[in-house]
Amino acid sequence: MIEFWNTHKEAILFAIAVVVIVLLLRFLTKLLHNRLEKRFRKKHHGEEPTTIHLIQKILNALWIVLGIMALAFIFIDEEKHKAATENFYLVLYLGVVSVITLVAASVVQTWFLRNIKEKTVANQDTTSYKFLRYIAIFGVYFIGGLLILIAFESMRSFAATALGGAGVLAVIAGVASQEALANLVGGLFIVSFKPFKIGDIIKLDETMVGTVTDITLRHTIIRNYENKMIVIPNSVINKEKLINYDLGDRMCCQWVEIGISYDSDIDLAKHIMREECEDHPNLIDNRSELDKYNNEKKVAVRVITLNDSAVTLRAWAWASNFTDAFQMKCDLYESIKKRFDKEGISIPFPHRTMVFKEEQLQSLKEELKPVGNTPNQSKDNTQNL
Repeated sequence: MIEFWNTHKEAILFAIAVVVIVLLLRFLTKLLHNRLEKRFRKKHHGEEPTTIHLIQKILNALWIVLGIMALAFIFIDEEKHKAATENFYLVLYLGVVSVITLVAASVVQTWFLRNIKEKTVANQDTTSYKFLRYIAIFGVYFIGGLLILIAFESMRSFAATALGGAGVLAVIAGVASQEALANLVGGLFIVSFKPFKIGDIIKLDETMVGTVTDITLRHTIIRNYENKMIVIPNSVINKEKLINYDLGDRMCCQWVEIGISYDSDIDLAKHIMREECEDHPNLIDNRSELDKYNNEKKVAVRVITLNDSAVTLRAWAWASNFTDAFQMKCDLYESIKKRFDKEGISIPFPHRTMVFKEEQLQSLKEELKPVGNTPNQSKDNTQNL
């Protein structure tokens, strides 16, 4: 035993030192994790510190891997020490870069979230901050990925080129034709020129109407009135013609169009539509002082079209915003229909006149002739046709 100790004394002491250092590093990592987690939960109630947990796992795995690699020095030849040392430092470098990248991304995320929260409390626009947050976090991970690539000799030339100014331009030019960059540029245009912002109600067509909830690097998210999330690529929405109900003055003029029959009293129908509109609580008075002085009606009702079977009347009713206007329109269609029924104003519906040729009429008579009918019965059926 003494002879074994004397022979392997240095290796045993080295192994003990490695184990002690690994255990010490894991203990310090746990202390740091508990302290950071306590501070995080104190500031952010109800949120889970996912990044802190991930950093702890990476560090614990890193200490174990480095410890195993250090213990491997005992069993390898002197000739392989150089290669083993390079691999040891490579793993240490990758671990440190990964942790720094995660910490940097977490700091950037926290900074943006704090500013977004402050802007929200102050009732200010947060669109730019939310969009730039995605760009900043992507930039942190992009740089971290390039630094990791530098560690590998085969990828070093690519990473160095990408980090250079000309390399960045080359990468951008290479990706410019792809849809990903088109969406990114579209998002930048939306944030820069602000055709809409988060919280605005926009309309692309009859099926895509809702509130903008987020603008990411790739797409814009709209929550419609069925509480469904519509995801539209930035490159698409940047080309579309849309209506922003919150851009400028939020007041909204709602058209209420109803067709009445030609034999109905037009003046009475206009009077009913005007009364129902003026009685609705969502209606606002949009008349100027001159209009009031000239005794202009609060709600204008006019004949706009003479159709084939109906006279179309339109009422211009104003509401304070799009949501109130939509609710008012739905209520008015119901109340006006009930008043029309009560006052004898008819709303026409389509009629169809069918004309049969003589041959078709004769064939139809033959088909309708019952089997076994008496001549008188057959004659009666033909006369009914």
